[in-house]
Amino acid sequence: MIFNPHNPHKRLHSMFPSFSLSGCHLSFVTHFKFKYLGHIIEHTLHDDSDINRELRCLFTRTNVLIRRFWRCSVDVKLRLFRTFCLCFYDMSLWKYYKVGTMNKLAAAYIKCIKIFFGYAKFSSVTGMLLDLGLPSFSTLLHNAGFRFTSRLNCSMNSLVRNVICI
Repeated sequence: MIFNPHNPHKRLHSMFPSFSLSGCHLSFVTHFKFKYLGHIIEHTLHDDSDINRELRCLFTRTNVLIRRFWRCSVDVKLRLFRTFCLCFYDMSLWKYYKVGTMNKLAAAYIKCIKIFFGYAKFSSVTGMLLDLGLPSFSTLLHNAGFRFTSRLNCSMNSLVRNVICI
């Protein structure tokens, strides 16, 4: 996989040597999407495709919950929604994306909550989130980034400690 730099003046070569595997010539592609551990990596290193994948998954999971558990109490629905719809696996990895793409995901999050819990279309989002005890989308995004950096800091500290103690 070859990533071109954002600034074309920093490109060292425009031609790369040919690669072969078991005698078969491998060709280079200019546009691709690659899925690695559930995260979609584009050749431009933008995360819009992965955010759109997560948007589709959110609607899919919510529709499954609506079809199967529409008669349950609010407490059971809250437990199900927190378990299945708040698990944005790779949200902390998103760095380069269009604002409109992230706004679509935030609007989808609110729409799924309103539909699943039976709120009216124009009901207050703040009141709804306070009634249910659910976090806002910006809180989810912030917490995911904070947890990711704190895990990195902890692993770096233990790595430094292990190197110093040796």
